[in-house]
Formats: sequence, C-alpha cells, structure tokens
Amino acid sequence: MADNVYIIGAGMTNFGKFLDGSVKRLAAEAVNAALADAGLEKDAVEAAYAANSFWGMFSEQHSIRGQVMLTPMGFGEIPIINTENACAGAATALHLGWTAIKAGLYDVVLVLGAEKISNEDKMLSFRSYATCLDVEEFPNKLESIMEMISSLPLAIPPESHPGEGRSIFMDIYAFGTRFHMARYGTTQEQLAVIASKNHTHGFLNPQAQIRKEMSVEEILADKPVAYPFTRAMCSPVGDGAAAAILCSEDYLAWLNNTRPVKIIASTLGTGRERDIDGEHIGKLIAQKAYHQAGVDPEDINVAEVHDATSFGELLQTEVLGFCPEGEGGIFAASGATKIGGSLPVNPSGGLECRGHPIGASGLAQVFEIVTQLRGEAGKRQVNNARFGLAENGGGFLGVEEAVAAIHIFQKE
Repeated sequence: MADNVYIIGAGMTNFGKFLDGSVKRLAAEAVNAALADAGLEKDAVEAAYAANSFWGMFSEQHSIRGQVMLTPMGFGEIPIINTENACAGAATALHLGWTAIKAGLYDVVLVLGAEKISNEDKMLSFRSYATCLDVEEFPNKLESIMEMISSLPLAIPPESHPGEGRSIFMDIYAFGTRFHMARYGTTQEQLAVIASKNHTHGFLNPQAQIRKEMSVEEILADKPVAYPFTRAMCSPVGDGAAAAILCSEDYLAWLNNTRPVKIIASTLGTGRERDIDGEHIGKLIAQKAYHQAGVDPEDINVAEVHDATSFGELLQTEVLGFCPEGEGGIFAASGATKIGGSLPVNPSGGLECRGHPIGASGLAQVFEIVTQLRGEAGKRQVNNARFGLAENGGGFLGVEEAVAAIHIFQKE
C-alpha cells in the first residue's frame, strides 16, 4: 500500500451562468489547467474519476458522462469511472482516486467534476435539485418535518408555499435553521454576518460567480427566499468545472519543480434516517478524518465547507469541532471565520459566492485549499496556512446529508 498521496495539479474554470456553454468545454478547460499546473501531459494519467449529476436531466446524457467528457481530449484507453453522489460527487471522485493510489493500483490519476445547471427554463434548474432526495418518500418526510417545525416556539413571517420559485433544498435548509434558532437562539443577523463575510471573500476571488460586497444590512434587506434566508444567504444556480491531478509518493520523487500538497485524510460516509437529535453524519466522518490525519480541529488553519446557505457554514463549524455545538453564530459574529481571523472559513467565497455547480463543488473547494496551502491566493491569502480542510455534503436523507466527505491537506 502506498504511504502518501499528493495533489500536484489543480485547475478550475470561472464559475457562472454560461447559457451557451457545454459540459464538455468546461471539463476540458479544467482538465487542461490541472495538467498544466502539474507540468504533465495527458499520457501520464493512468485512470480518471469524473463527477456529474444533472447532465442527463438537461441533455439526456446519461451513463457514460466521464467517457463523453474525456475521450475527446485523448483519454480513450484508460479506465474512466463515473461518480454521481449529488453535491458530493467531486469529493467522491477525489476519495476514489486517493483510494486507488493508496492501494497501489496507479501512480497518477485525474479527478474531475463538471456541471452545467443554468438554463433558460429556470424551473427546470430548480426541479433538478429534487432528484437529490428520496423522491418516493419525500412528500411524507416533508409533511412530518413541517409538522415538527410548526411546533417550534419561533415566530415565522408569512412566506410562499415550499418550493415555489426556488429549489426545494432552500426549504429543507430553512427548516433545519429554524430548529437551530429555536434551540440555541441563533439569529438571522448571525446568518447575515456569515453571508456578508462570504461576499467579501468572493469579491476577492476572480473566479467566483458572485463578486459583490454586501453589508449585513444589505443581506437582511435582500429578497426573501425561505425564512430566515434572503437571496444573498443562498448559493446561486450556475455552471463550472474543477479538476486535480493526484500522484503517489514514488512518482513524486521523479518530478521537478512541483508544488505538492499532501492528502493526509480522505473520508466518505452515508447519512442515516435518524432522529433530529441524533449525532450528525458530518461529526462522525470528521472524527475519522482527524484520527486518520493525526490532527485536531485546533490544528486546521483554513477550511472550505458546504454552505449552500449561510446556515450550512454555521452548522459545519459546529459539526467539525471548530466551536461548541450551538455557538456557530457566535463564532462567526466574533470575526474568527473571516480572512485574518483565527480560522478563516470559505476564503473562496464558498458556495454562496464562488458558486455551486453541483458536480464540481467538491473539487472547487479542494482547488481553493491547494491554492491557499501553496501561498498563491493573492488578496484572499490566509497567513501561515499549513493544514486545510474541505467538507462537502450531498443530497438529503431525512434530516441530514445523504453523503458526507471530508478531506484534510497538509502543506509540504
């Protein structure tokens, strides 16, 4: 079994709405950027793992998406493995590539995530997200969740019917947020602090989909989505791709002028149909990741977490052990999570501002962590970053993510 696995190349497209673009073109741009960053030709790659979730819904491209993306680039003879794991598809591809190198199967692999969700039919884009749920059971689940939330001692302003004019995920996140607010006293203002911070970070990221600074007051005054969220607290619909080149320690020894980043933990887990008071799948997977890496939450210098809404970031700072349970809002309000704080979170702008093309998001997080640990993030650079963490969730089963993936990286 190989001792260590490294990322030696990372590439990412700009994220945005590209109505005239294609999945193939986005994938090619990201892959070519990763190869150039690694200083390798495509012939060096021995296997590829490609993530995509929604191409079939928009263009009827099912089953062999990775092959369709990569064979035009000349990757026709190597194994190409397709991964579809909702929003965690790209992180899953990374985990599989890491596993293959650890097992000694390959020395160099490509991992890729690409997605195109923007469409002239906006409701088609919104409906696509519902496929990341148990579609047979969801109506009953939604009814039980709504009953539970309605019993909470929390005043909720009038709003539209769930799912109307938005992704159903915004309603699911809103339900969880209200529970957290009722139990711990989390406020809408604290959520706005997180969103404002991410807008500042996104403004510094030239590849982010949303590059607009917004104050807490502007966040709160933005268009309501599902209480307590306003539009600026939610990730946008968009397109993009990200890729990475992984290699073994033996292969790395043959290379010159590389800027390797070591993967010191790679964990993947599946959510459960648990009670709302049960232990979060992310916490269980994080404990495994910290043990595998030989580090503690206090050792992490920079993190990218799955913030499809600003509550996602708040919750994950608690789940990952960066602050006590119930104090994610307080932690954010202290300034700890902004660049220059004690633990910068989502310096890329996060899903809220960098963007969230489902199948690419997990590797976009990795691209940011690699850039930070190399010291190449420019105006958004985190000082003295040695350990970085990426947390990527996907879909929903009951009250928690269907997929949880956590990777920890170390500067070489």
